[in-house]
Amino acid sequence: MLETWVPVLIFFILVAGFGTVSLVLSYAFGPKKPDARKLSPYECGMRPIGSARERFSVKFYLVAMLFLLFDIEAVFLFPWAVVYRDLKLFGFFEMLLFIVVILAGYIYAWKKGALEWER
Repeated sequence: MLETWVPVLIFFILVAGFGTVSLVLSYAFGPKKPDARKLSPYECGMRPIGSARERFSVKFYLVAMLFLLFDIEAVFLFPWAVVYRDLKLFGFFEMLLFIVVILAGYIYAWKKGALEWER
């Protein structure tokens, strides 16, 4: 029973060792006193203006959620395409139903104006 967990234990030891060695080497060879330019946040080569704690529009989060929705759709399409011939007609109609549901969500988001960046 314990023999099956030995590779997992070795993996955790390697991961912990790599993390420790990386931290120690960066501390040993890194700059001791970085200047203000090194410590300042970098954003497109421009000086930061205002606080980083300001609120963002809901549109940013809505676009991110829509991206995830359609990204997940693509993730399901690739394995289905690989085994399409084995699934025959049943697999075709199941994926057709899946795409119709995703398409309904897309049309709903389109009609609500979620895909328009500015109004």
